[in-house]
Amino acid sequence: MKILTPAPDFTLPNLSGTPVHLSDFKNKKHLVLIFLRGFM
Repeated sequence: MKILTPAPDFTLPNLSGTPVHLSDFKNKKHLVLIFLRGFM
């Protein structure tokens, strides 16, 4: 994958279990993704 290539769309559950799609945030100014690995 090259630098500045758009990320592929994916879906993950939020803390409530509701599916959230990356595309839901398209055209927003800022987006922070946090992946907790084995923390919870």
